Amino acid sequence: MRVRTVSMMLACACLLAPPALMAQTTDAPMNQGAAGTNVTNQKGADRALAKAVRRALGKTPGFDSSGVFVRARSGVVTLSGSVRSGDQIPVAGDVARSVKGVTSVNNKLGLFHGGNG
Repeated sequence: MRVRTVSMMLACACLLAPPALMAQTTDAPMNQGAAGTNVTNQKGADRALAKAVRRALGKTPGFDSSGVFVRARSGVVTLSGSVRSGDQIPVAGDVARSVKGVTSVNNKLGLFHGGNG
């Protein structure tokens, strides 16, 4: 009786195990988005573009980039934060547009008013 019970348990385990052990296969590499672009490479390219824009802003004479935040996504650059002078807002947009790889700029910069609120 005991042998038969053990045999039945082994048979059930063998029937249930293969589906659980089968790996999913796909032709698409890991980290691939819906559009077929490699997500990891895109993030690296976005970081590099944002860094290039920050570098260009920092090298612009008379422009204080300390309060400016730069975000890039697939060539679209978003500038946010604040500048101390209103004439620096369009300058920042122009500098960002001049960087190779930038397709468009969302300039959301505002004026820094100082103080705590």
